[in-house]
Formats: sequence, structure tokens, C-alpha cells
Amino acid sequence: MVGNGSCLPVTSVGDAGSLGFFRLPNVLVAPHMVHNLLSIRQFTANNSCTVEFDSSGLTVKDSPSRRPLLRCDSQGPLYTLRLPPSAASPSTSSSAAFVATTSSTTWHRRLGHLGHDILAQLSHRLFDLVHCNLWTSPVLSVSGYKYYLVVVDDFSHYSWTFPLRFKSEAFSTLSHFFAWVSTQFGLTIKAVQCDNSREFDNNASRSFFLTRGVQLRMSCPYTSAQNGKAERMIRTTNDVMRTLLFQASLPAHFWAESLHTATYLINRLPSTASPAPTPHHALFGTITSVSLGVRVTLTPPSLLLTSWRPVRLGVCFRLLS
Repeated sequence: MVGNGSCLPVTSVGDAGSLGFFRLPNVLVAPHMVHNLLSIRQFTANNSCTVEFDSSGLTVKDSPSRRPLLRCDSQGPLYTLRLPPSAASPSTSSSAAFVATTSSTTWHRRLGHLGHDILAQLSHRLFDLVHCNLWTSPVLSVSGYKYYLVVVDDFSHYSWTFPLRFKSEAFSTLSHFFAWVSTQFGLTIKAVQCDNSREFDNNASRSFFLTRGVQLRMSCPYTSAQNGKAERMIRTTNDVMRTLLFQASLPAHFWAESLHTATYLINRLPSTASPAPTPHHALFGTITSVSLGVRVTLTPPSLLLTSWRPVRLGVCFRLLS
């Protein structure tokens, strides 16, 4: 039954699967319907979320944390909900899966008030654009590293970090990352955003990007804000690294070991920059639970052959997913 009291035939009932991080079970197929209608009550119950309406559109928020998950601006007499595509299936057609956010409104104005359907074709997907930057440590790590390379996927906000001994290793590491993305995800990186340092702007790198059709986007000299996403990721990663080192009472030259744990945590913690609750969820399409691991008892090698009872030297906890 529809709003005017009339009844329309339902030919089948099915599950629409997952769109982004939202579930749409028990979907009724009514061929005579002009628009797809959504039951807000069923949608909020199935996805543990709330929906807030205003004069410009609607906002979907996570119920426990009240964090915004989706913003959709609407035109006309109806509120339009445009769900993002599944992160696990980036090749799926997304002509009707455009997420209208504040940034999309800005681009709508900048591009002469283009329609949302056309703007949808301009939205990014996994590995359409990656941001990269190099950080120099003031302290040489205990394992001999002086730098680390950070790579951030623009869509999922998932980050990868690679400790380096020399700056010259940055480009070879980035080229290996290209091969890894192609093998593991079957996708091609289409554009790279970086600064104009010689690690990224040289004959070898330009030849590599040119032969693969990759767009190289470099920031202007002394304008680090143009590479802001990678700069902010470095700042966030360094803050977590320092916190872990301080908590463990370890000296600064263990920063490379702390780097791996910091990156692991950042990718699995909620992020407002990611289209999913976490960057890991946006990239792999699965929710990761982080919990404390098992207690570990250490025994000195010299006591292994002389004692049947282990001697406890300390307790170590490991994060497991």
C-alpha cells in the first residue's frame, strides 16, 4: 500500500546485499513503482543508525557514537538517499551511488551547478588517487632506518608506511607498491599526489608513470598544504608513535618498530575521513575487532636445559584482529 491508499503488486522479495557499510534486507520488488522508497524504521533497525532530516537533506549517523556516516543533499519534494558502493566490489557500476557531502556541494558550485548524476561520475574510487610523502627522523632507528614513506589511498583513507634507510629507496618502494596493488586488488593506481622533491620527480619516476599512464600531481614549491592529506597522516602517525614509545618507556631510536603498530591501529580505528567506519572496512569490506592478546611467559635460554619450571621475566600483550 502506498501513500494514497492504493495497493501495488509485489512480484518478489529479496536481499539487496551490502551497499558500502549499509545492509538492505527484505527488499520488496514492485515494478509499478516510479521511485525506490525506503522504510526509515527498517533501515535504522538493520544498520544500528539514526537519520536526521533538515531543509537541505539528510544525515545518517552511527547510533552508539553519533558519528556521521553519510550526508545526502536533496532537491525537489523528496529526500534522496544515495548509498555508496561496496568497498569490496569497487568495479560495480556506481551511477546511482553518489554520496553528496559538503565537498560535493562545493564542487557542484565550482563546476557551474552540474547535476548530481554528472558529479557522480567524477567521484573517486579505490586507488584512483594515492597521496605519498617522505618523513625524515631526527633519530636513527635501532634497525638503521632514517626515513619512512607514507602512502594514503584517497578514497578509503587507508595508509601504508615503509621504513627506509636512504631517500633513494622511496621510488623503488613506491613502484613495488604499484605491483602489490595490481596483484592483490586487481586495480590500477591512476594518479599520485606528492610534493616536488627529487625522490618523486626524477627521470626514472617520470618514465615509470608515463609508461603506465599514471597522472603525477606535484605540489608547488613551499606549499606543503597542497599535499595536505599525506602531511596530516604523517602527523597523526607520529603522534601515535610517540605515545606508544612513551607508554612503553622506550627510547626514540625504537621509532621504526613503533611505526608498524601505529599504522596498524590507525587503519582500524574510526576515521571521519573514511567513507566507512574505519579505513580497513572501507578497503577490505570487513569489520575488524581489536582485542588484547594472550599472556606470554619468557624463559632465558640458559635455563631451558637446567630447569623444568619456567622463570617469568615479564608479560607481553599483543594486539590481535
